Amino acid sequence: QVQLAESGGGLVQAGGSLRLSCAASGRTFSSMGWFRQAPGKEREFVAAINWIRGSTAQADSMKGRFTISRDNAKNTVYLQMNSLNPEDTAVYYCAAPRLYSTSIYSRAESYDYWGQGTQVTVSS
Repeated sequence: QVQLAESGGGLVQAGGSLRLSCAASGRTFSSMGWFRQAPGKEREFVAAINWIRGSTAQADSMKGRFTISRDNAKNTVYLQMNSLNPEDTAVYYCAAPRLYSTSIYSRAESYDYWGQGTQVTVSS
C-alpha cells in the first residue's frame, strides 16, 4: 500500500522557518512534489524534484525562500521554508506520480498519490 506521510507543520511567526518532511512507503518514485491550499483558494504548486534527472522546479513566488530536497536513504522529501509570511498559511501536501520517469511536474493533475496534508500557520 502506497503511503505519503507529511510532518513538520505548525505555527510560526512571520520571518521564521519550518521544514516539512514527506516519507514515502509502498513503492519507489522518481519524483515528488509539494503543493499547498489556503482556505478558499485553489491548490497551488510549490516545488518538485526528480532524482533520476537530478532536477528541481519551484513556483516563482517562492524562489529564494523555499527549497526542496530528498534523502534517498530515508525515501523522504523535504521542503525547507524560510522567511515565512502570513500569505504562506495553508495546508501543505506532498504528492507523487505513478509514472517512473525523468519528468518533473508542476500540475496537480500529474500526481496520483497524495499525503493527508500538514497545516502551516504563519502569524503576523
